[in-house]
Amino acid sequence: MACLSTSGRVACGSRRQQAHKLICRLFLNHSLHSRQSSQLVAGDTPGHARKYRATHNEQLARSFHGLSFGINQDYLSLLQTSHSCSQPPNLRSHSSVHTQQPAGPVREIQIDPYIILDDELKYFYDDVRDLLQSGTSQPELDTIACYYFDGQGKALRPMVTMLMAKALNYHLNNESHQLVHKQRQIALFSEMVHSASLVHDDVIDQSDFRRGKPSVNALWNHKKVTMAGDYILSIASIMISRLRSDDVTIVLSQILTDLVQGEFMQLGSRETENERFAHYLTKTYRKTASLIANALKATAVIAQADDNVAEVAFQYGRNIGLAFQLVDDMLDFVSSTEQMGKPTAADLKLGLATAPVLFACEKYPELNPMVMRRFSEPGDVERAFELVHKSHGLEQTRFLAKKHCNEAIRLAQELTESPYQKGLQVVADLVINRMK
Repeated sequence: MACLSTSGRVACGSRRQQAHKLICRLFLNHSLHSRQSSQLVAGDTPGHARKYRATHNEQLARSFHGLSFGINQDYLSLLQTSHSCSQPPNLRSHSSVHTQQPAGPVREIQIDPYIILDDELKYFYDDVRDLLQSGTSQPELDTIACYYFDGQGKALRPMVTMLMAKALNYHLNNESHQLVHKQRQIALFSEMVHSASLVHDDVIDQSDFRRGKPSVNALWNHKKVTMAGDYILSIASIMISRLRSDDVTIVLSQILTDLVQGEFMQLGSRETENERFAHYLTKTYRKTASLIANALKATAVIAQADDNVAEVAFQYGRNIGLAFQLVDDMLDFVSSTEQMGKPTAADLKLGLATAPVLFACEKYPELNPMVMRRFSEPGDVERAFELVHKSHGLEQTRFLAKKHCNEAIRLAQELTESPYQKGLQVVADLVINRMK
């Protein structure tokens, strides 16, 4: 799997990277031929087709610089040689997979989303740091604001946002450079809001470590850290306002509304046993999934997609976001501190009852009073940790996450087949199988 280096570039083997780019280019070239043929049948002139091909080839040259492969190469034979996927090109896939069935077919797809988005992601963190630096003359503010933009995160949100953007553009047959640039601004916004929320969380939770290094809260005082988080949000908002799209602004503003409401729900959750899981899922949507769902919806809105397509993008992001947080809550009980980059059992120590605990309550009712007192008495954290492992709470949490991943796969398959659409399906596999 590719990872982002500290400079913001995608770090991966050059041969593998070129193979993935070749697969992507060959797919698009093959589909271009099919589209040209359908246009000529419909009455387009050969001259119009040649003009369309030239314009599209210029876009491909920009997207896949450094590679020069003829448009008439045999896509199928090269695709099979590269072991990219088991499906023939240019076919619309209509899955009947039920959400309770395992997501087996995903593993047959050998597309790496980070590699096919190399051009969109390689300078991503550099661009964020430039934006933050250009907005202030205060060196310390810039240092704090840029602290988590060191390229060591998973970059999940911008990756999924750009993957959906490119999949939608292909689906809508609208792949202009200007549109992709606007969608990339939305991806930048998603990561900036996410990092700002981490900065604020560190203050609220009194965290000492984040991503394997001291948290901002441990290095600077609370007032400066809080203001740095606000600063990141302000720069992100200015950037989005320059898109001059009221609809996009409204969609992305919902993310901030949900984040604040989700945090308030987390600060004061003392519901009855019957209400806890609904409360947990609503809080999880607002704190985690809303950001991904609305960022993806915004990429559809800026592309002028209809309401149905925009809803597909939104629901895909919602399911991926919920699955991601469910897996995160599960990993808090099973991964080491070194793997997670932050202390494990952190949620219990913060007094939070996540999905594994709520599932475990069904078998061990003695957890209920602990949940009510937010694991505040001596021995509560250790006992709750033990009971979660003795129950089926972790397995049930993973099963629920897998249901959301399978639903995300089904939604992705409603878009026209392309390397980016395949990548959206692979993301579900990455989320359910991640270890940190």
